[in-house]
Amino acid sequence: MVSTPLPKQNTKKTEIRDTLLTPKFWTTDFEKLENLNTCQEEAAIQSILEEFSKDYNQQHFVRDARFKDSFDHFSDEERELFLAFLERSCTSEYSGFLLYKEASLRLKEKNPILAKCFNYLSRDEARHAGFINRAMSDFGLSLDLPCITKNRNYTFIKPKFLFYATYLSEKIGYWKYILMYQHFEDNPQFLNHPIFTYFHNWCQDENRHGDFMGAVLKSQPRWLNGIVSRLQIRLFLLLFVLTTYFSGHKFSSFYNMLGINVKDYDIQVLKETNRDVSKIFPIYLDLENPKFVYLLDLCLENNKNLRNRNNFISKLPFYISNCLNILRMYLIPVKHSLPKGTVC
Repeated sequence: MVSTPLPKQNTKKTEIRDTLLTPKFWTTDFEKLENLNTCQEEAAIQSILEEFSKDYNQQHFVRDARFKDSFDHFSDEERELFLAFLERSCTSEYSGFLLYKEASLRLKEKNPILAKCFNYLSRDEARHAGFINRAMSDFGLSLDLPCITKNRNYTFIKPKFLFYATYLSEKIGYWKYILMYQHFEDNPQFLNHPIFTYFHNWCQDENRHGDFMGAVLKSQPRWLNGIVSRLQIRLFLLLFVLTTYFSGHKFSSFYNMLGINVKDYDIQVLKETNRDVSKIFPIYLDLENPKFVYLLDLCLENNKNLRNRNNFISKLPFYISNCLNILRMYLIPVKHSLPKGTVC
Protein backbone atom coordinates (compact mmCIF):
# COMPACT_ATOMS: atom_id res chain seq x y z
CA MET A 1 0.00 0.00 0.00
CA VAL A 2 1.40 3.39 -0.97
CA SER A 3 1.02 5.97 1.75
CA THR A 4 -0.99 9.11 1.34
CA PRO A 5 0.80 12.22 0.07
CA LEU A 6 2.63 14.27 2.65
CA PRO A 7 1.59 17.80 3.47
CA LYS A 8 3.75 20.50 1.91
CA GLN A 9 4.48 22.02 5.28
CA ASN A 10 7.66 20.62 6.75
CA THR A 11 7.65 19.42 10.37
CA LYS A 12 10.84 20.11 12.31
CA LYS A 13 11.85 17.50 14.85
CA THR A 14 13.51 18.97 17.94
CA GLU A 15 14.26 15.86 20.02
CA ILE A 16 16.01 12.55 19.44
CA ARG A 17 15.50 9.57 21.69
CA ASP A 18 18.80 8.78 23.38
CA THR A 19 19.90 5.13 23.45
CA LEU A 20 23.20 3.28 23.59
CA LEU A 21 23.20 3.12 19.78
CA THR A 22 22.22 6.77 19.19
CA PRO A 23 25.08 8.90 17.79
CA LYS A 24 26.72 10.84 20.62
CA PHE A 25 27.74 14.48 20.92
CA TRP A 26 31.37 14.66 22.08
CA THR A 27 33.68 17.19 23.67
CA THR A 28 37.30 16.89 24.77
CA ASP A 29 40.24 18.59 26.46
CA PHE A 30 41.00 21.23 23.84
CA GLU A 31 43.96 22.60 25.81
CA LYS A 32 45.75 19.28 25.40
CA LEU A 33 44.89 19.30 21.70
CA GLU A 34 46.37 22.78 21.41
CA ASN A 35 49.68 21.48 22.72
CA LEU A 36 49.72 18.29 20.67
CA ASN A 37 53.08 17.91 18.93
CA THR A 38 52.54 16.21 15.58
CA CYS A 39 55.94 16.99 14.03
CA GLN A 40 56.71 13.28 13.66
CA GLU A 41 54.00 13.05 10.98
CA GLU A 42 54.15 16.66 9.80
CA ALA A 43 54.73 15.77 6.14
CA ALA A 44 51.79 13.33 6.10
CA ILE A 45 49.45 15.79 7.83
CA GLN A 46 50.51 18.60 5.49
CA SER A 47 49.81 16.34 2.51
CA ILE A 48 46.35 15.50 3.87
CA LEU A 49 45.71 19.22 4.46
CA GLU A 50 46.46 19.90 0.80
CA GLU A 51 44.02 17.14 -0.17
CA PHE A 52 41.34 18.71 2.02
CA SER A 53 41.90 22.12 0.43
CA LYS A 54 41.13 20.74 -3.05
CA ASP A 55 37.56 20.05 -1.91
CA TYR A 56 36.89 17.30 -4.42
CA ASN A 57 33.22 17.07 -3.45
CA GLN A 58 32.43 20.78 -3.62
CA GLN A 59 29.99 20.23 -6.51
CA HIS A 60 28.99 16.68 -5.61
CA PHE A 61 26.15 17.29 -3.17
CA VAL A 62 23.83 18.95 -5.65
CA ARG A 63 20.30 17.59 -5.84
CA ASP A 64 18.88 16.69 -9.22
CA ALA A 65 15.45 15.95 -10.68
CA ARG A 66 15.43 12.43 -9.23
CA PHE A 67 14.72 13.86 -5.77
CA LYS A 68 11.39 15.31 -6.86
CA ASP A 69 8.66 13.06 -5.48
CA SER A 70 11.36 10.52 -4.55
CA PHE A 71 9.20 9.33 -1.65
CA ASP A 72 5.98 8.62 -3.56
CA HIS A 73 6.59 4.90 -3.98
CA PHE A 74 7.34 4.27 -0.28
CA SER A 75 4.81 2.50 1.89
CA ASP A 76 4.23 3.87 5.39
CA GLU A 77 6.51 1.20 6.87
CA GLU A 78 9.26 1.82 4.31
CA ARG A 79 9.03 5.57 4.85
CA GLU A 80 9.45 5.10 8.60
CA LEU A 81 12.48 2.84 8.13
CA PHE A 82 14.09 5.22 5.65
CA LEU A 83 13.45 8.30 7.78
CA ALA A 84 14.98 6.57 10.82
CA PHE A 85 18.10 5.84 8.75
CA LEU A 86 18.31 9.45 7.59
CA GLU A 87 17.81 10.72 11.14
CA ARG A 88 20.63 8.56 12.52
CA SER A 89 22.92 9.56 9.68
CA CYS A 90 22.14 13.27 9.95
CA THR A 91 22.65 13.27 13.72
CA SER A 92 25.99 11.49 13.36
CA GLU A 93 27.25 13.89 10.69
CA TYR A 94 26.07 16.96 12.62
CA SER A 95 27.67 15.81 15.87
CA GLY A 96 30.92 15.42 13.95
CA PHE A 97 30.54 18.93 12.55
CA LEU A 98 30.11 20.43 16.03
CA LEU A 99 33.14 18.63 17.44
CA TYR A 100 35.42 19.43 14.50
CA LYS A 101 34.27 23.04 14.28
CA GLU A 102 34.96 23.67 17.94
CA ALA A 103 38.39 22.05 17.60
CA SER A 104 39.21 24.27 14.61
CA LEU A 105 38.31 27.40 16.57
CA ARG A 106 40.06 26.40 19.79
CA LEU A 107 43.30 25.30 18.05
CA LYS A 108 43.51 28.20 15.62
CA GLU A 109 46.21 30.18 17.43
CA LYS A 110 48.43 27.50 19.00
CA ASN A 111 48.11 24.66 16.50
CA PRO A 112 47.12 26.18 13.13
CA ILE A 113 47.85 23.08 11.00
CA LEU A 114 45.50 20.87 13.01
CA ALA A 115 42.99 23.73 13.20
CA LYS A 116 42.87 23.97 9.42
CA CYS A 117 42.40 20.21 9.09
CA PHE A 118 39.56 20.23 11.62
CA ASN A 119 37.96 23.14 9.80
CA TYR A 120 37.91 21.15 6.55
CA LEU A 121 36.47 18.17 8.41
CA SER A 122 33.70 20.35 9.82
CA ARG A 123 33.00 21.68 6.32
CA ASP A 124 32.47 18.14 5.02
CA GLU A 125 30.35 17.02 7.97
CA ALA A 126 28.11 20.10 7.72
CA ARG A 127 27.68 19.49 4.01
CA HIS A 128 26.72 15.86 4.64
CA ALA A 129 24.28 16.73 7.44
CA GLY A 130 22.61 19.44 5.35
CA PHE A 131 22.23 17.12 2.37
CA ILE A 132 20.65 14.40 4.49
CA ASN A 133 18.36 16.82 6.27
CA ARG A 134 17.19 18.17 2.92
CA ALA A 135 16.35 14.61 1.86
CA MET A 136 14.35 14.20 5.07
CA SER A 137 12.38 17.34 4.28
CA ASP A 138 11.18 15.67 1.07
CA PHE A 139 9.29 13.32 3.39
CA GLY A 140 7.74 16.22 5.30
CA LEU A 141 10.13 15.98 8.27
CA SER A 142 13.51 17.49 9.09
CA LEU A 143 15.72 17.88 12.13
CA ASP A 144 15.92 21.25 13.87
CA LEU A 145 19.66 20.85 14.32
CA PRO A 146 20.36 24.03 16.36
CA CYS A 147 17.54 23.15 18.76
CA ILE A 148 18.71 19.54 19.09
CA THR A 149 22.21 20.82 19.82
CA LYS A 150 20.96 22.85 22.79
CA ASN A 151 18.99 19.93 24.21
CA ARG A 152 21.71 17.28 23.96
CA ASN A 153 24.14 16.18 26.65
CA TYR A 154 27.78 16.22 25.63
CA THR A 155 30.04 13.31 26.55
CA PHE A 156 33.62 14.13 27.53
CA ILE A 157 36.35 11.99 26.01
CA LYS A 158 40.12 12.33 26.39
CA PRO A 159 42.02 13.38 23.22
CA LYS A 160 43.74 10.01 22.96
CA PHE A 161 40.44 8.15 23.01
CA LEU A 162 38.84 10.78 20.79
CA PHE A 163 41.29 9.96 18.04
CA TYR A 164 40.82 6.22 18.58
CA ALA A 165 37.07 6.67 18.24
CA THR A 166 36.99 9.12 15.34
CA TYR A 167 39.56 7.12 13.36
CA LEU A 168 37.48 3.95 13.71
CA SER A 169 34.20 5.79 13.09
CA GLU A 170 35.42 7.43 9.88
CA LYS A 171 36.90 4.20 8.51
CA ILE A 172 33.80 2.19 9.35
CA GLY A 173 31.72 4.93 7.70
CA TYR A 174 33.86 4.68 4.58
CA TRP A 175 33.35 0.94 4.25
CA LYS A 176 29.63 1.15 5.01
CA TYR A 177 29.12 3.72 2.24
CA ILE A 178 31.30 2.08 -0.41
CA LEU A 179 29.93 -1.42 0.17
CA MET A 180 26.36 -0.16 0.05
CA TYR A 181 27.12 1.73 -3.16
CA GLN A 182 28.63 -1.42 -4.69
CA HIS A 183 25.57 -3.40 -3.61
CA PHE A 184 23.28 -1.06 -5.55
CA GLU A 185 25.54 -1.20 -8.59
CA ASP A 186 25.21 -4.99 -8.59
CA ASN A 187 21.51 -4.95 -7.61
CA PRO A 188 19.91 -1.82 -9.09
CA GLN A 189 16.42 -3.23 -8.51
CA PHE A 190 16.83 -2.39 -4.80
CA LEU A 191 17.84 1.24 -5.38
CA ASN A 192 14.82 3.01 -3.89
CA HIS A 193 16.20 6.52 -3.39
CA PRO A 194 18.72 8.72 -5.24
CA ILE A 195 20.73 9.55 -2.12
CA PHE A 196 22.49 6.19 -2.34
CA THR A 197 23.99 7.10 -5.73
CA TYR A 198 26.03 9.82 -3.98
CA PHE A 199 27.79 7.35 -1.70
CA HIS A 200 30.81 6.64 -3.94
CA ASN A 201 32.22 10.17 -3.76
CA TRP A 202 30.73 10.72 -0.32
CA CYS A 203 32.70 7.86 1.19
CA GLN A 204 35.96 9.41 0.01
CA ASP A 205 35.37 12.24 2.49
CA GLU A 206 35.12 9.65 5.27
CA ASN A 207 38.28 7.95 4.06
CA ARG A 208 40.27 11.19 4.02
CA HIS A 209 38.99 12.05 7.50
CA GLY A 210 40.16 8.65 8.72
CA ASP A 211 43.57 9.15 7.11
CA PHE A 212 43.95 12.42 9.01
CA MET A 213 43.02 10.81 12.32
CA GLY A 214 45.43 7.96 11.57
CA ALA A 215 48.28 10.37 10.84
CA VAL A 216 47.71 12.14 14.17
CA LEU A 217 47.68 8.78 15.96
CA LYS A 218 50.97 7.80 14.34
CA SER A 219 52.47 11.11 15.48
CA GLN A 220 51.82 10.08 19.11
CA PRO A 221 53.79 6.85 19.75
CA ARG A 222 52.74 6.88 23.42
CA TRP A 223 49.13 6.46 22.28
CA LEU A 224 50.06 3.29 20.40
CA ASN A 225 52.81 1.68 22.47
CA GLY A 226 53.00 0.06 25.84
CA ILE A 227 50.81 -2.44 27.65
CA VAL A 228 48.18 0.06 28.82
CA SER A 229 47.69 1.66 25.38
CA ARG A 230 47.44 -1.72 23.69
CA LEU A 231 44.83 -2.91 26.17
CA GLN A 232 42.89 0.31 25.55
CA ILE A 233 43.17 -0.10 21.77
CA ARG A 234 41.92 -3.65 22.11
CA LEU A 235 38.93 -2.43 24.11
CA PHE A 236 38.05 0.28 21.58
CA LEU A 237 38.30 -2.15 18.69
CA LEU A 238 35.94 -4.55 20.44
CA LEU A 239 33.50 -1.78 21.36
CA PHE A 240 33.27 -0.70 17.73
CA VAL A 241 32.72 -4.29 16.61
CA LEU A 242 29.90 -4.68 19.14
CA THR A 243 28.29 -1.34 18.26
CA THR A 244 28.44 -1.95 14.51
CA TYR A 245 27.09 -5.50 14.75
CA PHE A 246 24.34 -4.78 17.26
CA SER A 247 23.26 -1.59 15.50
CA GLY A 248 23.06 -3.33 12.13
CA HIS A 249 20.86 -6.09 13.49
CA LYS A 250 18.70 -3.66 15.43
CA PHE A 251 17.86 -1.96 12.12
CA SER A 252 17.81 -5.15 10.06
CA SER A 253 14.38 -4.31 8.60
CA PHE A 254 15.95 -1.30 6.88
CA TYR A 255 18.69 -3.42 5.33
CA ASN A 256 16.20 -6.08 4.31
CA MET A 257 14.28 -3.38 2.46
CA LEU A 258 17.47 -2.66 0.49
CA GLY A 259 18.11 -6.32 -0.28
CA ILE A 260 21.16 -6.43 2.01
CA ASN A 261 21.96 -9.39 4.25
CA VAL A 262 22.82 -7.41 7.37
CA LYS A 263 25.03 -10.08 8.92
CA ASP A 264 27.17 -10.52 5.81
CA TYR A 265 27.29 -6.75 5.30
CA ASP A 266 28.38 -5.97 8.87
CA ILE A 267 31.00 -8.72 8.88
CA GLN A 268 32.46 -7.42 5.62
CA VAL A 269 32.47 -3.83 6.93
CA LEU A 270 34.27 -4.95 10.09
CA LYS A 271 36.83 -7.10 8.29
CA GLU A 272 37.69 -4.37 5.78
CA THR A 273 37.99 -1.83 8.60
CA ASN A 274 40.17 -4.29 10.49
CA ARG A 275 42.61 -4.34 7.56
CA ASP A 276 42.84 -0.55 7.69
CA VAL A 277 43.32 -0.67 11.45
CA SER A 278 46.34 -2.94 11.05
CA LYS A 279 48.13 -0.10 9.22
CA ILE A 280 47.83 2.23 12.22
CA PHE A 281 47.43 0.26 15.43
CA PRO A 282 50.09 -2.23 16.59
CA ILE A 283 47.37 -4.82 17.23
CA TYR A 284 44.06 -5.71 15.60
CA LEU A 285 41.30 -8.21 16.27
CA ASP A 286 41.32 -11.69 14.80
CA LEU A 287 37.92 -11.43 13.14
CA GLU A 288 38.70 -14.51 11.06
CA ASN A 289 38.45 -16.56 14.24
CA PRO A 290 35.02 -18.29 14.04
CA LYS A 291 34.56 -17.78 17.79
CA PHE A 292 34.10 -14.07 17.20
CA VAL A 293 30.93 -14.29 15.12
CA TYR A 294 29.66 -17.16 17.25
CA LEU A 295 29.95 -15.05 20.41
CA LEU A 296 28.46 -12.00 18.70
CA ASP A 297 25.44 -14.07 17.73
CA LEU A 298 25.08 -15.37 21.27
CA CYS A 299 24.93 -11.77 22.47
CA LEU A 300 22.29 -10.97 19.86
CA GLU A 301 20.18 -13.86 21.06
CA ASN A 302 20.54 -12.65 24.64
CA ASN A 303 19.46 -9.17 23.54
CA LYS A 304 16.29 -10.65 22.04
CA ASN A 305 15.55 -12.45 25.29
CA LEU A 306 16.15 -9.25 27.26
CA ARG A 307 13.46 -7.47 25.24
CA ASN A 308 10.97 -10.15 26.28
CA ARG A 309 11.68 -9.84 30.00
CA ASN A 310 9.94 -7.29 32.20
CA ASN A 311 11.97 -7.24 35.42
CA PHE A 312 15.63 -7.12 36.39
CA ILE A 313 15.72 -10.56 38.01
CA SER A 314 14.51 -12.28 34.85
CA LYS A 315 16.97 -10.24 32.77
CA LEU A 316 19.98 -10.89 35.01
CA PRO A 317 21.05 -14.25 33.50
CA PHE A 318 21.19 -12.69 30.04
CA TYR A 319 23.17 -9.68 31.29
CA ILE A 320 25.66 -12.04 32.90
CA SER A 321 25.85 -14.16 29.76
CA ASN A 322 26.52 -11.09 27.61
CA CYS A 323 29.27 -9.90 29.96
CA LEU A 324 30.93 -13.30 29.83
CA ASN A 325 30.64 -13.50 26.05
CA ILE A 326 32.13 -10.03 25.61
CA LEU A 327 34.97 -10.96 27.97
CA ARG A 328 35.59 -14.10 25.90
CA MET A 329 35.78 -11.95 22.77
CA TYR A 330 38.20 -9.57 24.46
CA LEU A 331 40.45 -12.48 25.42
CA ILE A 332 40.62 -13.97 21.91
CA PRO A 333 44.31 -13.54 20.94
CA VAL A 334 44.87 -10.46 18.81
CA LYS A 335 47.04 -10.19 15.73
CA HIS A 336 50.10 -7.98 15.71
CA SER A 337 51.23 -5.41 13.20
CA LEU A 338 54.10 -3.00 13.33
CA PRO A 339 53.04 0.29 11.78
CA LYS A 340 55.75 2.84 11.22
CA GLY A 341 56.48 4.66 14.45
CA THR A 342 55.63 1.82 16.84
CA VAL A 343 58.05 -0.21 18.93
CA CYS A 344 57.88 -3.71 20.30
